[in-house]
Amino acid sequence: MKFIVSSSSLLKHLQQISGVINANTVLPILEDFLFEIEDKKLNIVATDLETVMRIKMDVESKTNGKVCIPAKILLDSLKNIADQPLTFNIDKNFAVEITSDNGKYKVMGENPDNFPKEPSADDTTAFTMSSTGLVTAINKTLFAVSNDDLRPAMTGVFFELAKDGVQFVATDAHRLVRYKRTDAKATKADSFIVPKKPLNLLKNALPDNEDELSISYNSNHLFVSHGEVQMICRLIDARFPDYKVVIPTDNPYKLVVNKNDFQNALRRVSVFSNKSTNQVALSITGSELQMAAQDVDFSFEGNERMSCLYDGGDLQIAFNAKFLIEMLSAADTAEVKIELSTPTKAGILKPTEQAENEELLMLVMPLMLNS
Repeated sequence: MKFIVSSSSLLKHLQQISGVINANTVLPILEDFLFEIEDKKLNIVATDLETVMRIKMDVESKTNGKVCIPAKILLDSLKNIADQPLTFNIDKNFAVEITSDNGKYKVMGENPDNFPKEPSADDTTAFTMSSTGLVTAINKTLFAVSNDDLRPAMTGVFFELAKDGVQFVATDAHRLVRYKRTDAKATKADSFIVPKKPLNLLKNALPDNEDELSISYNSNHLFVSHGEVQMICRLIDARFPDYKVVIPTDNPYKLVVNKNDFQNALRRVSVFSNKSTNQVALSITGSELQMAAQDVDFSFEGNERMSCLYDGGDLQIAFNAKFLIEMLSAADTAEVKIELSTPTKAGILKPTEQAENEELLMLVMPLMLNS
């Protein structure tokens, strides 16, 4: 088997799917890319058994065939080769010889028959969505996903499909993000949980444009494809918590602040907070918002005040500043609205304006105030 390919083009394609490969795998073959040539098209596959990514590219080749090539050495060598055509020669023992303009490199490949087979797309249900819609949904929810493996349902993003739109929900029990797209349509009401890793890979592989994605799912897997890139991932087999019950329906106090000013102030004040809780206390009176943080162990203290628009009674409430900073990053407007009620009830954070086909709601649980 022999083929010729541009070094920079091959590197670019490999980098799009290389994130799937884990550094320490159980099976040595999972550290490889599967190269498969069929009718002058090169299919490259990477997998970690939970997620499969494949990408297609054109090559010059007179023969068909396949081989597994170790990913790390191939990527490391391509990064250091200037843009030029490379000739790959693979013999019957899967030894790979790569020839460039002024060099020759050898690496031992592996038998492609040992590479794991990818799941088949049986009994799938499809729904449509734009590429930018999915990328935005991932960006706005992924930060709130839990890292606690003891609660598997929370370690992914909950996709809730309906005929009038698709909702994406993520929570780690301390905060919750719900993002709805009404320009995405499903044929029936359904739901599933997608793990964090494949979503991270998807947002990097998909373009931020209006291209329509081909998305389908069955009881075990999600299938997403766009142009040359295709991804298959195993869904999380767990029941997502009933998130609707934790969203307060009546938070009468409304606070409107400049997003950037508030975020920067939180960054400055949180430097002086306790490192385990990141607690910042907000005191709101009239049109003034005061932020205070302290770390009693080190006698650190930070205070700032800023103007705000506030409709409600005087209130003092504490939050994890790190959570607030991340949530503010997900809002795309110059100002944000925070709905509050008592120091022990969750606060709701929303952009002051929402685009016509999207709706974002973020919830954060308060911390106990240091008396």
